[in-house]
Amino acid sequence: MKNDMKPIAITQGDPAGIGPEIVAKAFRDAPQELRGCFVVGDVATLRRAAACIARPGIAPLPVAAMDGAAEAWAAPLRCVPVLPLPGLPSAVPLGQISGEAGRAAADCVEWAARAALRGDVAALVTAPLHKEALSAAGLAYPGHTELLQAEAAAHRGVPVEAMPVRMMLASDELRTVLVSIHVSLRDAIAAVTKDNVVQTVQIAHTALQRTLGRNPRIAVAGLNPHAGEGGMFGREELEIIAPAVAFLRGQGLDVEGPLPPDTVFMRARHAASHPGEFDVVVAMYHDQGLIPVKYLGVDKGVNVTLGLPLVRTSPDHGTAFDIAGQGVADASSLIEAVRMARQLA
Repeated sequence: MKNDMKPIAITQGDPAGIGPEIVAKAFRDAPQELRGCFVVGDVATLRRAAACIARPGIAPLPVAAMDGAAEAWAAPLRCVPVLPLPGLPSAVPLGQISGEAGRAAADCVEWAARAALRGDVAALVTAPLHKEALSAAGLAYPGHTELLQAEAAAHRGVPVEAMPVRMMLASDELRTVLVSIHVSLRDAIAAVTKDNVVQTVQIAHTALQRTLGRNPRIAVAGLNPHAGEGGMFGREELEIIAPAVAFLRGQGLDVEGPLPPDTVFMRARHAASHPGEFDVVVAMYHDQGLIPVKYLGVDKGVNVTLGLPLVRTSPDHGTAFDIAGQGVADASSLIEAVRMARQLA
């Protein structure tokens, strides 16, 4: 692999969760994939993670402090290069929600986002953080997406609403993009407006056109059972979603919908025996879109934030406090996130 691209920053995640250990495991088990990557975090936290994944007969995983991001390409294989941030805690209890851990996770994301916005790194890959820990730290952001949106807006000097972003969850079988993200179901239904549907499809179209090198085939899911059944089960499809699709088709986008949400994901799924009918499904709310992708395999899914002036990916699972420190967490999704970040960058 050539080292003619800038390094990729990986945030350590919530230090009380599995983030540090899946990061350590990725550097150990996929050294070629992790070349040119470095961790933004705390050296002692990563050393604790390296110790918890240690196994008899496998050489200990070294963790080395860096002075700057540019040193990432010089790091030896199967070594975890860490850019230490000052003030991060080193002994956060595992498996416990705390404001201290939430603040540490956020600090790493903020540093990496600003580095990416400056052009110092090619992309950032974020290990899982915990939303309650963020709240305990006094942060107003419910997750990575909103935090990164705020950082990008501040960098551009525009209001947050002028930096629209969307979450895409992608695997080799299915992609889905969400109209709304981390809001209640009641608020998610209220967010199904013509403007939001149009904006979501446009963001997905722009991102995938760049990735695929052609116009993507986009399916738009309905909100109600059977996509409303002609208004019998709700009128959002007739009054909001169908007009949005008609407008987008008039702009030349390859978009179809509203389609029944209980079958559209099967139609879009790409399998070895048959290609999917669509490149992406635009879902109306969080669980409608994420359950199908996660059901196909959490180890394969990657979370991608669309609409940002930087590349950001992450694994599609959480902090898993119940198994933190046991060394059993699966790093596959993180490794996939690194692969995708490199492709997008």
